Amino acid sequence: MAWIYLSIAIVFEIGFALGTNATQGFTRLWPSVFTLLSAAGGIFTLSLALKTLDVGVGYTIWTGVGSIGTVILGALIYKEKITPAKLGSFAAIIGGVALLKIAAGI
Repeated sequence: MAWIYLSIAIVFEIGFALGTNATQGFTRLWPSVFTLLSAAGGIFTLSLALKTLDVGVGYTIWTGVGSIGTVILGALIYKEKITPAKLGSFAAIIGGVALLKIAAGI
C-alpha cells in the first residue's frame, strides 16, 4: 500500500510544480487553489507512504520521479526544451530510483 500512496503523492507533486507556474505568482485564484491543494495532498499521501517506507527512500523517489514527470509535462504543456543534458539527468535519476527500490527490497 505504501507504493500506491507514494505514486499518488508523486502525481500531486507534479500537479503542485506545474500549478505553481500557472499561478503567475499566486495572482490567479483557481490555479492557486489547485496548487495549494496539490501541495497538501502530496505531503499527506507522502506521509502515509512513509509509515512503511524509509524516509530516505520515499522522499528521494517522490522528488526524483516528480521532477522527471514535471519536466516531461512541462515540455508538453509549456513547450519547455528537453536537452541532452536533461536526458542524461533523467537516466541518472531513473537509475537511482531503481537502485533505491532494490535496496528497499522491492
